[in-house]
Amino acid sequence: MVVVQDSARIQAGVDFLSGSTEGLSPNQSLLPLSAEVNGKGELEVGGCSVVDLVHRYGSPLYILDEATLRAASQQYREFLAQYYPGPTQVIYASKAWSCLAVCAIVASEGIGLDVVSGGELYTGLQAGVDPAQIYFHGNNKSLDELDYALQAGVTVIADNWLELKYLAALAKRNSEGTGTPPRVMLRITPGIECHTHEYIRTGHLDSKFGFDPNQIPEVFQFAQQNPQIQWVGLHAHIGSQIFELRPHEDLTGVIVDWLVTAQAAGLPMTELNVGGGLGIRYTESDDPPSIEDWCRVIGNGIAAACQARSLPLPKLLCEPGRSLVGTACVTAYRVGSKKVVPDLRTYISVDGGMSDNPRPITYQSQYRAVIANRMQEAATETVTVAGKHCESGDIVLKDAQLPPTEPEDILVVMDTGAYNYSMASNYNRLSRPAAVLVNHGEANLILERETYADLVRQDRLPERLRSPFTTP
Repeated sequence: MVVVQDSARIQAGVDFLSGSTEGLSPNQSLLPLSAEVNGKGELEVGGCSVVDLVHRYGSPLYILDEATLRAASQQYREFLAQYYPGPTQVIYASKAWSCLAVCAIVASEGIGLDVVSGGELYTGLQAGVDPAQIYFHGNNKSLDELDYALQAGVTVIADNWLELKYLAALAKRNSEGTGTPPRVMLRITPGIECHTHEYIRTGHLDSKFGFDPNQIPEVFQFAQQNPQIQWVGLHAHIGSQIFELRPHEDLTGVIVDWLVTAQAAGLPMTELNVGGGLGIRYTESDDPPSIEDWCRVIGNGIAAACQARSLPLPKLLCEPGRSLVGTACVTAYRVGSKKVVPDLRTYISVDGGMSDNPRPITYQSQYRAVIANRMQEAATETVTVAGKHCESGDIVLKDAQLPPTEPEDILVVMDTGAYNYSMASNYNRLSRPAAVLVNHGEANLILERETYADLVRQDRLPERLRSPFTTP
């Protein structure tokens, strides 16, 4: 069972695991809620030994705990409904991790799907997600993607003028046939700053996303002139990995004011989408609000703002991603070589790195790790965990506190469910890892490990470049 201890008390990996998870917000945990140490001193997730999983499926290996993902989904759905007296819908921001199994799990929990490309839309549809519960985002959707979305019957969040023109043309074409009016929401930049990495702030005015507030009158006029589109509501999002509740509270009043303006302009909009952005705990010092606290602020804020403006309660939507899936997954590596730089640093290398987790080199993100086969041994060494890529910046963790390691030890990095697999690459022609779903002692492969053949599957070699050594 997982409870995060103060960093000064963490002497061994087992210290991450004590107490009860009852009532714990999944986004506040360092390890999946099902994590335990077995009698062999090995880390278990979902009732499965991580050591056994690596022996069976290889490494690096993403290990996804179904119970944690479902718990987070249930908390969002139940707490949003508890604190908002109107209709609600939770939508999973699938860019955090888009694959068939993850989409199917959240959909089975009554969660919709936020997609940002034709590929994510295709994945959601293949996973069996109801098109009526899919919302299509993105700042540069192609005409083909928009056509695909409308044919599938999903809701489109319009981000810019070009998309509005495309949508108007497609809606006119569809209206001449048997198609139904497309459902479209308008994304507006709220101009709200929050303390997070500059690359993941999307609510401030200097952002590539959405219409600026000074464009609202013109956008609403365009909507009035195109009744062939069903203008269902407004969307805003202020960023990601946010630990403050005040920016979200501020957003509730801003977006309700826009809804008042829209309805005054004759647009019968009935939905408000406040995005997501709630952070998770990556290190002991991180202190994100709970899912319940976030839902309380959003639900109470929208309800109070509507009451103050004598506005009927709209349908309230939110789009968590990282806080749904982030803590539900860990990544397991095999330890390899060690390099000691006297009086400076000790490096240990693992068999993955920036190709399966680009966040440290991209965002300077910090993580925590344990040695899965030595959970009860004291963490007496300070090491830097290096990836195997030919890149000096390929560092998984700096100054990690771990037990003394040996080659073939299993190092587990926590909180890798969000933006790890989804941002993975084949840099240095490394194959992308496998992923397994664990639950009640059962492990199911949900992503096969890429092979060397997969790496060249899309390559084409002109005949004139073939040599006697070319593989047939």
